Amino acid sequence: MDLAGQTAVVTGAARGIGREIANRLAGAGAAVAMVDVVEDTVVQSAAEVAGAGVAARGYRCDVSSFDDVAAVGERIVADFGRVDVLVNNAGITRDKLFLRMTPEDWGQVLAVNLTGAFNFTKALAPVMLKQRSGSIVNIASVVGLAGNAGQANYAASKAGLIGLTKSLAKEFAPRGVRVNAVAPGFIRTAMTEGLPEEAQNQMLQVIPLGRMGEPAEVADVVLFLASSLAGYVTGQVINCDGGLITAR
Repeated sequence: MDLAGQTAVVTGAARGIGREIANRLAGAGAAVAMVDVVEDTVVQSAAEVAGAGVAARGYRCDVSSFDDVAAVGERIVADFGRVDVLVNNAGITRDKLFLRMTPEDWGQVLAVNLTGAFNFTKALAPVMLKQRSGSIVNIASVVGLAGNAGQANYAASKAGLIGLTKSLAKEFAPRGVRVNAVAPGFIRTAMTEGLPEEAQNQMLQVIPLGRMGEPAEVADVVLFLASSLAGYVTGQVINCDGGLITAR
């Protein structure tokens, strides 16, 4: 999976799954533009990735702002000269039962998780289409496929991201740009590790593999989709969930 000479853009890259994806792509030789709303953290993370011997830069950006994304997209293209991989990973949660969910809870999650992907794809897809090559990977969720009580906003945003993925795959294929999604299940992150032990045990009981996934395992799927090994793969949603959806 050699990405030498290519440039990858990863949103939500300051920590967690996004940072691991940036590390994986850099490990395959790609230069990496790392985007996050927390400037100090993403700049530090980019410096650590660059220490591995590849070009890496951190950019502060609010993915929900079309103007902010357009400006950062221009900077990335100016800094790197090309874009070959875009990973729309930025996401937030505002979990509540639907009857307690406010318009702000709904709007914020949709703005970051779904509109953020629209904004970055709108900014950078033209570069790929002009090159007649590229791979866009959207980080969805198994919740977008199965739903989840208390996460109507998050589930809707991820289901929308899956619909966006399939539509863009059809639009962009004639220009050689592939669009796919990865749907993680329960992944070991700061959010899941902060759950009570009882809640974690309940999760494990419904996962056939009997454990949480690791951020690196999600990153491996992204690396595959970004590489030439997935050259005939587009419009797909790959579950990285230990068999959770199968179990349901």
